Amino acid sequence: MGNCVSLQVQAPCAEVLNHLGSCFCSKLKYIQNLKKNIVALETAMEDLKAVRSDLLRKVHAAEEGGGLQRLHQIKVWLDRVESLESEFNGLYSTRDAELKRLCLSGAGPKNLRLSYLYGKRVFKMLNTVKDLKSKGVFEEVASQAARAVGEERPLTPTVVGQETVLEKAWNHLMDDGTKIMGLYGMGGVGKTTLLTQINNKFVDLCHTHDGIEIVIWVVVSGDLQLHKIQHRIGNKIGYKGVEWKKKKENQKALDIFNFLSKKRFVLLLDDIWRKVDLTEIGIPNPTSQNQWSTNDAWDLFKKKVGQNTLDIHPDIPKIARKVAGACRGLPLALNVIGETMSCKKTTQEWYHAVDVLKTYAADFSDVKEKILPILKYSYDNLEGDSVKSCFLYCSLFPEDALIDKERVIDYWICEGFIDGNESKERAVNQGYEILGTLVCASLLQEGGKYDNKSYVRMHDVVKEMALWIASDLEKHKGSYIVRAGVGLKEVPKVQNWKLVSRMSLVNNKIEEIHESHECPKLTTLLLQNNRCLVSISGEFFRSMPRLVVLDLSWNVDLKVLPEQISELVSLRYLDLSESNIVSLPVGLQKLKRLMHLNLESMLCLEGVSGISNLSSLKTLKLLNFIMWPTLSLLEELERLEHLEVLTVEITSSSVLKQFLCSHRLVRCLQKLSIKYIEEESVRVLTLPSIEDLREVFIGGCGIQEIMIERNTVLTSPCLPHLSKVLIAGCNGLKDLTWLLFAPNLTHLSVWNSSQLEEIISQENAAGVDIVPFRKLEYLHLWDLPELMSIYWSPLPFPYLNLINVQNDCQKLRKLPLDSQSCVAGEELVIEYGDEEWKEKVEWADESTRLRFLPSCKLVLYDV
Repeated sequence: MGNCVSLQVQAPCAEVLNHLGSCFCSKLKYIQNLKKNIVALETAMEDLKAVRSDLLRKVHAAEEGGGLQRLHQIKVWLDRVESLESEFNGLYSTRDAELKRLCLSGAGPKNLRLSYLYGKRVFKMLNTVKDLKSKGVFEEVASQAARAVGEERPLTPTVVGQETVLEKAWNHLMDDGTKIMGLYGMGGVGKTTLLTQINNKFVDLCHTHDGIEIVIWVVVSGDLQLHKIQHRIGNKIGYKGVEWKKKKENQKALDIFNFLSKKRFVLLLDDIWRKVDLTEIGIPNPTSQNQWSTNDAWDLFKKKVGQNTLDIHPDIPKIARKVAGACRGLPLALNVIGETMSCKKTTQEWYHAVDVLKTYAADFSDVKEKILPILKYSYDNLEGDSVKSCFLYCSLFPEDALIDKERVIDYWICEGFIDGNESKERAVNQGYEILGTLVCASLLQEGGKYDNKSYVRMHDVVKEMALWIASDLEKHKGSYIVRAGVGLKEVPKVQNWKLVSRMSLVNNKIEEIHESHECPKLTTLLLQNNRCLVSISGEFFRSMPRLVVLDLSWNVDLKVLPEQISELVSLRYLDLSESNIVSLPVGLQKLKRLMHLNLESMLCLEGVSGISNLSSLKTLKLLNFIMWPTLSLLEELERLEHLEVLTVEITSSSVLKQFLCSHRLVRCLQKLSIKYIEEESVRVLTLPSIEDLREVFIGGCGIQEIMIERNTVLTSPCLPHLSKVLIAGCNGLKDLTWLLFAPNLTHLSVWNSSQLEEIISQENAAGVDIVPFRKLEYLHLWDLPELMSIYWSPLPFPYLNLINVQNDCQKLRKLPLDSQSCVAGEELVIEYGDEEWKEKVEWADESTRLRFLPSCKLVLYDV
C-alpha cells in the first residue's frame, strides 16, 4: 500500500491525527462496503453486457447487410469489454470465499489486509465498468472498408532455383482463367517459401488502384479443424469478440461468405495435409511438378557443402553429385544433407553416404520411403545416443510450436539424457550445446520472431521423421504417443499401453482422467495446457513405476492433486505452475528422487510445509507465489542441501533481510521478485554479488536507493548473468546506477517511477570505468515524468533493437546515441507514444538525426 500521510514538523498534532484517521477510514470503506459494491458491480456488469449486445446487433447489420467494416474505436471498446469481462469473471469466482473471509476479518491482520485488497479491486472495477458503459455510445459503428488489407510476411533468403518456379506460378495466377491454384509436393520442397513470395506480391498489388482488396494468409496444419480456420479468417476481416466466437460454424460460414462475396480477395492456405472444403468455411466459389532441376539441386547442395570441402579431393565433386541426386530434388533434404556433408573430408566418408542413402531411398514412391530415410542420414550422423535421444524428444511438442530451450533441457536432464548428478550449470550448458548441434544440423530451427535465443522449433517433416525413428521405423508404432493440440476431450485409446515410453497430450481439452493403465515403460507424460482438466483420479498414477517427467502446468481448472502421486517413485520433474491446486498432497513428500519442482503462479496454493523432505530437490521455482516466503519457509529451504536453482518472490522486509544474509540460498538464486515493501528499514536495498541471478523484478516498493555489495575490485561484474530487469512503481528511486555491474543485461524495463531522474547517474558512477549496456537489446521506459537522462554521453549499443518511450516521459530530451551507435547490430527501432516527444528530441548532431529519425515509430498502447 502506498504512503498516505506526509508529516510536517510545524503541523499541529490534531491535524496530523485527522489526516491519519481519514486515510484509515477511506481504506476501511473498501471492507465495510464490500457486499454492497459486489452487488453494484454485478448490476453494472449486466448493464454493460446489454450495451454490448445492442451495439453488436448494429455492427453485424452494417457488416452483413452493407458490406461495411466496423470502426477501430468499436473494436477497441469491444476488446476492452471482453478483457474486463474476463477480469470480472476471475474476480467474481472468488466472491463467496472473500465474503466468508470478511466474516473472519477479526481473526487477524492477514485476513483484514486480504479483504481490503479484494474490496479495493471490486471498487476500482465498479468504476471501470461504469466508465466503459458511458463510453459505449457511438453515433457511427462502421464505415467503408479500407482498400488495402494484407500483411507482408518475412522471407528467408531466396533459395537457388526458386525464381523460376515463382515466375511460373505467378504467371499462371495472373491468367484470367485461373481461380484456384494448388502447390503440391512433399514436405520441404519449398511450398511455404513460394507461397510467402506470392503473398508479398499480392500485398504490393493492394496498393494499386485496381488491385486486390484483401489478402488473407491462413495456416491450416494437419488436424484441419474448421472452426480454427474460420476464426483466423474472421480475425483478418474484422469478425472478433465473444459474440462471434459463440456462433456455430454454419453461421460463421455465412458471415464470411457475405463479406468476401463483395470483395476482390486472395486466400492463401498453407500447410494443407488433406482436402479442404472451401464451401464449409464460407469461401465464395470463384467461377505439378515440385522437384527442382538437377542443376538447381546441385547449386543448392554445393552452397550448403561449401567449396572448400568440395576442393579437398578431385573425386569428391563427382561423388557429391550422387549424394545430391539421392536427395531427389527436395530442398529440405538438400539443406540437411548438405550441412551434414560439409564436414566430411575423405572420399571414404562420401562413398559411405552414397551407400547409406541408396540403401534407404531406392525407387519408392512414398514420402516415408523417399524422404524420411534421407533425413535419417543426418540423424545417424549425430554423435552419441544422448544427442539422438534429445532430438527425438523434441517431437513431443505440438506442430509448429515454439520449444522453450530451458524447459526442454530440464526434461532432458531428468530423463537422464544429460548427466545431472554433478553441477546443474554444467548440465544446462551441455543442453545448449546439444541444441546448437541440432540447429547446425538443420534438424531444429531457431525459434521466436522476437526472442530467437530462448526458443527452437521443429519443421513438421522433420517431426514426422523423428516420430518414425522413435517408433523403431514403425516396428513399435506405439512407443511415442503424440496427440498434441488436436482438441482431445479425453485420454486417447491406446492399443498397448505397455509399449508406451513417452506421451504428449499438450494443448487439448481433456476434462477428466480416471482410467488406470499399466505403463511399465512410460517415462514422460506431458499434460500441460489442458485448461478444461478438473480432475485426475489416483488410480491413474498407480502403474507408472518409471515415470520421471510429469508436466501439469497451465491446467487452470485443476484444483486437486491425488495422494497417489506418492506412487510415482521414480519422478524427477514435476511442474504444477499456473494451476489452481489448493494444497499439495502429503504424499508428495515421499518423492525422494524429485529434482525439479515448479510451483510458480499457483495463486490458490495454501502452503508448502514439509518441502524440506524432498531431499533430492535441485530446482525449486516459487515466483509469483501467493504464499510469500516466511522465515519458517526460509529455514526449510536452507535444509535442501542439493538445491542449485531457486526463483522466489519476497514481500516482507524481515524475510528479505534474512534471505539476503543466507549465502546458501543466495548462491542458488536465479530469479528474484521484490514487491510491496514500503517499510523504512529497506529505504536502501543492498544486493550482494549473486553469480547466477538472471532476472530481477522490483515493484511497488518504497526503496530510495539500490546498491551493490562489492567485495572485490571496483569494476568486477557482481551480477555477471543478470539479463532482465523490471522496475515498476518504485517512486523513491532517483537512479539505477547499480546496473553498471550487470554487464550482460539484455532487457531493461522501467515503469511508473515518479521520482526517477537518471538511469545511470554520472555523479554516482564517478570512478567506475565501465561502459554500460553493451549487451542491451530492449529498453522500455514508461510513465517516468522526471526522467531526464539514460546516460550522459553516446553509447555504442551494439545489440540494441528497440527503445520504447511511452506515456509521460516529457523531460527525456536526449537519447545516448550518435551516428556510430548501433552499427554492429540490427536496425534500431525507436517507439514512442507522443508526437510532441519526438519533435522535442535533441539529437547529438545532424548526422545522428538523419540516421535515427526514420527509425522512430508512433505506437499507442492501450493501458
